[in-house]
Amino acid sequence: MSPDVHHFLLVFTAYIVGAASPGPSNMRIMGVAMHQGRRSALALAAGVISGSFFWGTMAATGISALLTQYAQALVLLKVAGGAYLLFLAIKAARSALTSDERFARVATASPSLPPSKLYQRGLLMHITNPKALLGWVATMTLGLGPDASSTTVAIILAGCAVLSVTIFCGYAIAFSTGPMVRGYRKARRWIEGTLAFVYGAAGMKLLFSRV
Repeated sequence: MSPDVHHFLLVFTAYIVGAASPGPSNMRIMGVAMHQGRRSALALAAGVISGSFFWGTMAATGISALLTQYAQALVLLKVAGGAYLLFLAIKAARSALTSDERFARVATASPSLPPSKLYQRGLLMHITNPKALLGWVATMTLGLGPDASSTTVAIILAGCAVLSVTIFCGYAIAFSTGPMVRGYRKARRWIEGTLAFVYGAAGMKLLFSRV
């Protein structure tokens, strides 16, 4: 196996570990898939994927590396991302505290968000996540040397794009299957409580960590 192939495998493995690890975006996709179904989850996943493409393009052009030098830009991202995650934590906590009977009535009376809105929310979640920015900077730093060619850049971006679609849409499809949906209905309050904890912890970490 040529050194180039080894190099690309290393880069793609690092990307998979970062993108597939349970985090706010993946947890949100899972929750929407189990609660609202596959179409809604795929719309949310599309927004997350678009946000990932955005940061990937920024990283490939070197703009994101420049952005990391400006503390104010990262602070704004941290505050926006942290606040949004805390908002999701509050919503999940309220859902966890709602009885199954009341939840069923509210769900029936409240129309689901259209795919366009879910797409926007997925995009917002990823665009305001400085961890996504820094993850792409790390990926590109690992993948691109000082003499990297445009072909190398294109291969890394294309490969990570395919992986991004596979991972995020995979979460949406897997967690919208019948067994998952039935499991959600039975353990809804526990699942929403777990989501509230994950969102809250991630939001607080963003707001108070030194990114």
